[in-house]
Amino acid sequence: MSCGEPHETDCSEVLDHLYEFLDSEMPEVDRTKFEHHFEECSPCLEKYGLEQAVKKLVKRCCGHDDVPADLRAKVMGRLELLRSGQTVSERDVTETPVTSQES
Repeated sequence: MSCGEPHETDCSEVLDHLYEFLDSEMPEVDRTKFEHHFEECSPCLEKYGLEQAVKKLVKRCCGHDDVPADLRAKVMGRLELLRSGQTVSERDVTETPVTSQES
């Protein structure tokens, strides 16, 4: 999606990293760039508002369920692999992650 207008930060970059913005998982300098982009780009602001509303709804409806420890460990293991730059195959998603303690 793009509004067709030139921006300092491209719409595709904003939308690719929207959840990092929503979850406050990006550096402050990037957050500032995104906030500036939302001020001048109504389609991206609308998408942001929609995703923010969905996130609040999911939290309200599903926020009380405890996550099973093994599922949490698998997700955290996958995230660690991705953050380190490793690729994660479909097969890896169904297997138990190898932690640095097991190596």
